Amino acid sequence: MDVTEDGVQDICTNAVFERGESYLSENRIREIHRVDSIVSAVVSGSRQYDVHVDLAADGFDPWCDCPYDGPGACKHVVAVLLQCLDEVPADEGDRLDAALNAADADDLRAFLRDTLATDAALREQFFARFGESSTRSVDELRAAIDRRFEETNPEYYVVFEPIDFSEWFDLATEYREQGRNASAAAVYRALAESLDDNMERVDGAYDNFSQAFTRALDGYVDCAAAADHQADGATDAVDFLEERVESGTPYLAGQFERAASELQEELTTGSDGE
Repeated sequence: MDVTEDGVQDICTNAVFERGESYLSENRIREIHRVDSIVSAVVSGSRQYDVHVDLAADGFDPWCDCPYDGPGACKHVVAVLLQCLDEVPADEGDRLDAALNAADADDLRAFLRDTLATDAALREQFFARFGESSTRSVDELRAAIDRRFEETNPEYYVVFEPIDFSEWFDLATEYREQGRNASAAAVYRALAESLDDNMERVDGAYDNFSQAFTRALDGYVDCAAAADHQADGATDAVDFLEERVESGTPYLAGQFERAASELQEELTTGSDGE
């Protein structure tokens, strides 16, 4: 979990590294916390940006909600890592564990239920972790993702900044880990649909959106193949991808075509092996 200057330089450009150094010296890190190896921080720029890094991960697995669209990590991430180079924040993991162990089971349940009642995203992850199938349809998931586009730049139709889709990718991952591939496929499909239909609004941070689209599409193919080798299910999944080739954003048509071909091949191979 050691942070080295060379390690930080490896994940960013020289110019970004220098800007990160400046941000650190200007005391722009407003908050910084750590639980286990995960460091979360708030860094002040043109607005307040949230940053997450994993000190135990290869390349630190950085994330920031700023609009940076260049190569490597952004200056906010670099500033946080350089702060950890000087002084790693105290680990609050033991304190969290102690509080959980000391909590009364009924009080803990009441607290969790109250929190879940007002946080739909967290509630869906709870259902995914503890044995429930998805409670939201593709259309409902899609509507929530579409709202994120509308909320990102409410005064304009065009979206200039990246959007954090981790809420939905984390949900899909949770379903996959629980073996609920059909539910995961629904999440990936909603992401792919929304990104496809909203791509014409994007004017900046192209890597953010194109990477999210490719990840969603690949996840859909994997989970649709794993979820259902029945004829009807196979036809529905492939039909969705082929329909998008014709109706979706023209420059994404090739990706949908590739995905349809890959899914058809996986379904055929799976059927032959049964």
